[in-house]
Amino acid sequence: MAAETIARVTIDTDDVIAEIPRTIFGGFAEHLGRCIYGGIYDPESKHADQHGLRKDVLDALREMQLSVMRWPGGNFVSNYFWQDGVGPRAERPRRRELAWQSIETNQFGTNEFVDFCRELKIEPMLAVNLGTGTTADAARYVEYCNAPPGTELADLRGKHGYPRPHAVKYWCLGNEMDGPWQIGQLTAEDYAKKAREAAKIMRLTDPSIQTIVCGSSGPWMKTFPQWDRTALELCWEYANFLSLHNYATNWENDTASFLGYANEFEHHIDTLATVLRETKQKLGAKHDIYLSQDEWNVWYKDRKFDGGWRVAPPLCEETYNLEDALVVAQWLNVFLRKCDVLKMACIAQVVNVIAPLKTRGDDLLRESTFYPFVMYAQHARGKSLRPKVDVATISTKRFGDVPLLDVAATVDDATKKAAVFLVHRGQTETLNVEISFRGANAPAKVAASRQIWGLDPKASNSFERPDVVAPREVGAMPLKNGSLRLKLPPLSVSVIALYL
Repeated sequence: MAAETIARVTIDTDDVIAEIPRTIFGGFAEHLGRCIYGGIYDPESKHADQHGLRKDVLDALREMQLSVMRWPGGNFVSNYFWQDGVGPRAERPRRRELAWQSIETNQFGTNEFVDFCRELKIEPMLAVNLGTGTTADAARYVEYCNAPPGTELADLRGKHGYPRPHAVKYWCLGNEMDGPWQIGQLTAEDYAKKAREAAKIMRLTDPSIQTIVCGSSGPWMKTFPQWDRTALELCWEYANFLSLHNYATNWENDTASFLGYANEFEHHIDTLATVLRETKQKLGAKHDIYLSQDEWNVWYKDRKFDGGWRVAPPLCEETYNLEDALVVAQWLNVFLRKCDVLKMACIAQVVNVIAPLKTRGDDLLRESTFYPFVMYAQHARGKSLRPKVDVATISTKRFGDVPLLDVAATVDDATKKAAVFLVHRGQTETLNVEISFRGANAPAKVAASRQIWGLDPKASNSFERPDVVAPREVGAMPLKNGSLRLKLPPLSVSVIALYL
């Protein structure tokens, strides 16, 4: 590629994809490794508040501007009984946690999780056990959380110090139930029947809840997408979302292919969008079901799952680098471009376990992947736009030819702001970019621009050097006659904020 290669991006503020749901900026916290104990909840830390929550972790999660948090799993949930985690802590049982071969103390349970969400001012998303659990267990869980005082389980919640209902809105009907690794694995038909009856009785308990049906565990599964079609056909009447999970990997150490991963993300979503349309038509259904990508991230360096029957063993503690940050930015670009069908997304996970945050004693590290999430959450507001990109391609072994530039754009009429999000996949050369704005509400001035970039795709942050991969302010960019010209360094993600 020559250094003078030019990319042309055209953004029409009238070419709207959809309103951006804040729920695409969600998180996931599972009882796996040190995510909960030693991460979110650490009463022995000098940072602990009166509830045992780490204030430094809370502050960093506030920077991420999360909107929703999924809990307690994950594989963990398929052998978890919510009753173990409520009531006086001294009376809660210690259990052998089978999914991750650890010891679960149950010191952090439902009420502590809801307190955590309220502290962050975000919506809790609870998953029910459809592995070893029953539909009755699921309904009783909804009653405990959401019913007003006057019945057994609502009054039990009151005795535990929470007389007011938690009003939990989002409920996952199990987790990855087609996976052979899942405790209580089911066929598509058996899962769909169980999920349907669970959702039915849960909604009878509280008609206001929204339910998320398990899709296939990943696009690489032999069950994909027929599992999703079967689950939807049987559960549509009682469902609001279909879940999809995916993790980006770079086992081959092939940076070019790794940086083309947005192709797979989009294909995964597009396939399920087709399944949703076809199933709705087949059923003659009246309401829409949307996608919830309630597990997504980069994950391939630390796949240790066996906790050796310890409490909070270090498991799946990925160290993230620059190329990982660029893939995370591409995930977010895809979410913005597909927000007409994908309405929820939860990065898995939020602390220590394949996470943008990592603790070591009382110290806290912001991994490279923390920063693009913050940049997007801060600026992606209002409506998502459909950018047109004219740019050269690069060849990859895994995804064929992919564009050098990955782009998303937004406009927010309420705040009179717009934003452009650009990932430059090239590894060596600067890319000259010309952005042209059109439409009745075209931007008039650049407000600010931030950029993460580097020459080494493997560069990473550490407790000793925490700012190796971090955003930098970019100099003033004049916007003339509706056009903006800029030079993008290789291996970069840039966010440009504009005033209308």
